[in-house]
Amino acid sequence: MKDKIYPLKFDPIYQYRIWGGRKLEHLLSKPLPKDDPIGEAWLLSDRKDHASEVSEGELKGVTITKLMEDFRYEIMGKIGNHFEHFPLLLKFLDCKEVLSVQVHPSDQQKEYIPKGDTGKTEAWVVLETSDDSLIYAGLKKGTTKENLLKSIENKSVADRLHSFVPKKEDAVFIHSGTVHTLGGTVVFEVQENSDVTFRLYDWDRKDPKTGKPRELQVEKAIACIDFDQVDIGPVTPIPDAKNKNVEKLFDNEHFILWRLKYKSAFKVGLKDEPVILVCTEGKGSMRYNNTEYSIGKGEVMLLPAIIGQLDLQPEPQITLLQMAIPDREMK
Repeated sequence: MKDKIYPLKFDPIYQYRIWGGRKLEHLLSKPLPKDDPIGEAWLLSDRKDHASEVSEGELKGVTITKLMEDFRYEIMGKIGNHFEHFPLLLKFLDCKEVLSVQVHPSDQQKEYIPKGDTGKTEAWVVLETSDDSLIYAGLKKGTTKENLLKSIENKSVADRLHSFVPKKEDAVFIHSGTVHTLGGTVVFEVQENSDVTFRLYDWDRKDPKTGKPRELQVEKAIACIDFDQVDIGPVTPIPDAKNKNVEKLFDNEHFILWRLKYKSAFKVGLKDEPVILVCTEGKGSMRYNNTEYSIGKGEVMLLPAIIGQLDLQPEPQITLLQMAIPDREMK
């Protein structure tokens, strides 16, 4: 069984979104569907409706769902007992237009979460900006349920939201319960493996495909808002004490994410736990069991726990996001 597992790359799954654009074709090698605005590329997804498939090697075409059934402990290592499904969902977003104003429930708000799903804490790393880039994250201080509802009625919701103009490489943490949206940006997103979103407001626009406004879930959204989540800005990266090429961007109960920038060989992966690599610039390669595995801009690679650490050689340089899944029982 062990010999069947290797560093796994996956095909992106493209998603039509009315706010999307065509910028993901510059980031990913897989061609975009014709003409449609594509808002999301799901890079690693263990969901019934959209399960990622391995793109290379002996396991090509096998879904992450099937891999988690057949090789759960090889993939997840010491945290294998905690997860039947892969617990994170990774995406690139091309937010040409601004998304709906939305909120996600926390894991504790079970009455708002479909059976088998979870709440949704997420985070973004900004990859590209434009002249109209804007991130709305959290409410402005003094916002209440009453004045927020009033602002939906009189179409002044933006006045109740905290916003800032993002820069490339900004990292933003969106805890469940945080009102948020963004536009004019391309971002990488890591989140709990959940698709539960409640729309509070959608800028009074219509979906060109249906000619109708998209559905709002105002009551559920209001119930899930954490009114203490205000004035959210970019996080301050924490430089690694031993390595100037590494900085930690996020560390919470759902995911830990580091940004790595190297021009010479370095180690990726962790012993007995899974690691996900997403390449945002450049390319590189690593050897495992006498086989060469490459990773380039826009690609995702899952290093199963059983593989441990590998040496990655940049060609000639690389920027990687490396993600780990915390052992919740240890926290």
